[in-house]
Amino acid sequence: MKKDIILAGVGGQGIISIAAIIGYAALEQGMFLKQSEIHGMSQRGGDVMSNLRISHHEIASDLIPFGQADMIISIEPLESLRYLPYLSPDGWVITNTQPFNNIPNYPEIQQVVDEIHKVPHHIALDADAIAKEAGSPKAANIVILGAASPFLGMAYEKLEDAIRFTFGKKGENIVELNLKALKAGRIFADQHI
Repeated sequence: MKKDIILAGVGGQGIISIAAIIGYAALEQGMFLKQSEIHGMSQRGGDVMSNLRISHHEIASDLIPFGQADMIISIEPLESLRYLPYLSPDGWVITNTQPFNNIPNYPEIQQVVDEIHKVPHHIALDADAIAKEAGSPKAANIVILGAASPFLGMAYEKLEDAIRFTFGKKGENIVELNLKALKAGRIFADQHI
């Protein structure tokens, strides 16, 4: 099994946390992992992108070529469109539909969502609202991860373990909120595949 994943969003949305959780889960399953990150002006709301490659076989490079990504996981809808040239013809886009208006000429959100819906394989969800309903508005990234979980090729329980590991020092309440957000995203994806 091999998965090439582009993680995209805006600084502060939790892209690096998603990468850490997937990476931990992959390593716990004996997989190989390569990751590359581009932070840009992330502290000022700029774009953040990560190449994440996981496989049961050794990986030579951490960069994903154009047209080869199995998945784009994005917490910001316009950022999901930015990386479409990397997506393989059979690849999936998993994205939030709520914009982070970080540029003055941000397009109308309906135009952005319409473009996402043109991708043959996509899950587009209001992760902000789902995270808020799950008890933590800050967990939109984990909702997106939950929505991506059916396509990762790894045991869902390993993602739960990775969340426990990643957020364990912040207390049991934070762990439970993130597990609830993960499950909410997974339920949404299962209902919309």
